[in-house]
Amino acid sequence: MTFLTRTRTALAALLISVLALSGCSLLGDDGAAGGPANGGGKGGPRVSESAGAAVPYDVVPLLRPQKKYFGAAVEGAPNSMDGYRAYSGMVGKKPNLIEYYAAWGDGFDATGVRNAWREGALTLVSWEPFDVSLADIAAGRSDTYLTEYATAVRRLNLPIVISFADEFNGHWEKWGTEYATPGQYVGAWRHIHDAFAEAGATNVIWAWSPNIVNPVAGVKLKPYYPGDGYVDWVGLIGYWTIEQPNAFDSVFGPTVDQVRTFTEKPMILLETAAMAGERRRADIRVLFESVAADDDLLGFIWFNHNKRADWRLEASPLALEEFKRLAADDRFGFDVRTP
Repeated sequence: MTFLTRTRTALAALLISVLALSGCSLLGDDGAAGGPANGGGKGGPRVSESAGAAVPYDVVPLLRPQKKYFGAAVEGAPNSMDGYRAYSGMVGKKPNLIEYYAAWGDGFDATGVRNAWREGALTLVSWEPFDVSLADIAAGRSDTYLTEYATAVRRLNLPIVISFADEFNGHWEKWGTEYATPGQYVGAWRHIHDAFAEAGATNVIWAWSPNIVNPVAGVKLKPYYPGDGYVDWVGLIGYWTIEQPNAFDSVFGPTVDQVRTFTEKPMILLETAAMAGERRRADIRVLFESVAADDDLLGFIWFNHNKRADWRLEASPLALEEFKRLAADDRFGFDVRTP
């Protein structure tokens, strides 16, 4: 997000501070700002001694950190951290970016965000509009829900990442190419972003998340891009499968090339994994080596679920050992409270 975009929201943040920071949260549970007294680190908000006057959390240090994000999507996390702790023990390192999936209409999981924060991890919400059209969102027909959600995010005042309507360039999603136009998608994204700005919820990192273009080569990404003032990260979604070569450029190269024709925003592998089988160890090596070698790649999130295929690391003991060995690299992982 540009400096201008964040600056012009400051007045809105001050105007709504009494509403957003007093009383009970509207959709999430009750929660305090992440200042020095309750676990916030440098780069976070300064909490005023007067009631309800927290400065919005400054996410800038988290946009391009010196080390790589070491992320995971695991069952139940971050609302329950049991799966997170099991995964951490299995791979020998605590993930510092936890992805979870929420439907449009769900309340903001303030408890989960706080759980992750206490472990030094950032939460990424993959927000999926299953039962509402992008056109209706863009037209403001969900504004009551949207404003309440944004206000709850602002009130908690910890940094989060939001990825709205990911894989929009695929035909398989209810908000994808068979259900919405690029203009409707961009309109919905900008409307949501503007609602958060009006609520003073500048503690959000916005991740624009296309599926890799390989299976949908005819769908161009540029018409779906909301603009640099509305996006902080490009979150690529793609998996290593046995149907394609395991080189990083084979999986992600065509998508990266397209994206780089219209934005220089940093990239993160927002959802990735490698298919179980004989090649999985080699695919994992390619993942770690490629992310480590590219200063413009912020890190990755491993999708540790059994969905459509068994992407869980525990499904392949030898590949798990390779993952654990490579995860020990100090370039991967850091405490997001002190980036």
